[in-house]
Amino acid sequence: MLPMKSGALSLPRNLLLLAICLPAVTRAQQTSPSPSPTPTLYSQETISGLRKLQQAAFTSDYALRQVAHLCNNIGPRLSGSPQAQKAVEYVAAEMKALGLDVRIEKVMVPHWVRGEETAALLEFPGQAPDTTQKLVLTALGGSVATPANGVTAEVVVVKDFEELQTLPAETVRGNIVVFNHAYDKAMAAQGRGGEAYGDAVAYRSDAPSAAARMGAVAALIRSVGSADYRLPHTGQTKYSEDAPKIPAGALAAEDAELVGNLAAQGKLRMRLVLTPQQFADVESFNVVADLKGSTDPEQVVIVSGHLDSWDLGTGAIDDAAGVAVSMETLNLVKKAGLRPRRTLRMIAWMNEENGLRGGTTYAQDHKTEMPNHFAAIETDGGAGHPVGMNLKAKPEVKTWLGPIAKVLQSSGAGLLNLVEHTGADVSPMEEFGVPTFHPMQDSRFYFEYHHTAADTFDKIDPHHLQENAAVVAVMAYGLANLEQALPR
Repeated sequence: MLPMKSGALSLPRNLLLLAICLPAVTRAQQTSPSPSPTPTLYSQETISGLRKLQQAAFTSDYALRQVAHLCNNIGPRLSGSPQAQKAVEYVAAEMKALGLDVRIEKVMVPHWVRGEETAALLEFPGQAPDTTQKLVLTALGGSVATPANGVTAEVVVVKDFEELQTLPAETVRGNIVVFNHAYDKAMAAQGRGGEAYGDAVAYRSDAPSAAARMGAVAALIRSVGSADYRLPHTGQTKYSEDAPKIPAGALAAEDAELVGNLAAQGKLRMRLVLTPQQFADVESFNVVADLKGSTDPEQVVIVSGHLDSWDLGTGAIDDAAGVAVSMETLNLVKKAGLRPRRTLRMIAWMNEENGLRGGTTYAQDHKTEMPNHFAAIETDGGAGHPVGMNLKAKPEVKTWLGPIAKVLQSSGAGLLNLVEHTGADVSPMEEFGVPTFHPMQDSRFYFEYHHTAADTFDKIDPHHLQENAAVVAVMAYGLANLEQALPR
């Protein structure tokens, strides 16, 4: 810096530096490029429509009436059953009554029918003369049958797969293996029921083949879930190609505990009768209903649930609720007089429970259209209070959905959570890059009833069902009216 001349105006050093630098800063500000504007994602009209749908959901009983009819009037809807076909016809008719473009799309599904299922301990420590101990159980989906008069054998009890592997083959060969692996109720009580289920369900799918590889004649698991009152829990098992198929069932949790306690005391002998039948695949259908988009009808936003259910209960929380919420979404949009720019498509999937044929067939039949499948939502976690939405998508999608989440936050459902898995039926679309979504629901009590005889209409809380309808309707309409294409 040049020295100041005598008599010149004296300035503090920092102010002098500012005076020198300020013009340069000003010039830099004038010449630097302006940041690109944030893209417009939602019009004010769309945001207004979201609020309108949310409010309408809390005054509508349409979804509740649909659940009631599917459960009470039609009943259990196992794939291939007359009730499943009746449910297809009913949902298609209801969607046509709303003035939607409705079709049924063919799906070939497994046809498995449950037969007799009984078990009793014939020999056990401390047994009174001339008595047996009845056990409460159910066959696992897809199980092969015992001989008509059953199978009688000694019982081997293990806690997990690792313990089974420590046993000598001669200990298992010719016997019935019971896997007494418990569902983690403490984890579920913390709102992590799905994770507890994921840990325990491995035994439902893999235990029969694990036991068969070591020569067992049948395999029983402790029921996967938190049900009390001796409620056995069914669900699909999975036979591996490298093992014989052996009869497979699930004991009520109390009976699994009983068998475990007695086995620690001495020898057990059981008689098991399971007589299910596996028939040839039969024709069934996904129900597809479209509310055509106003400007981009070729682009599709899916709302969905699965129409089939297990046969012990009437499939209220799994998954008449999901189907009804999806139907309600289109009902609410229609009655509000809203016109989404993209097509809203309701799908009632067939065969989620014991084959996933509905989801896989749809993805294959529509694979050339997948670039125009904008997003897919599935509701298949019951009807508990929702706190937001799970999404399997690019991380930036979470930011894009912020304005929708803000609307949902007013009913306590504004959370957005990136996950690795959403719904089973929409998962085949993920391979094509379609972003998928699933309501984030309270799971603390879901697995008390899931896949049991207690999954009935009375388990539906009407207000919680409305909350789920609000979440799905608001998210679906927001996606259908998004001004930009979602990152994929």
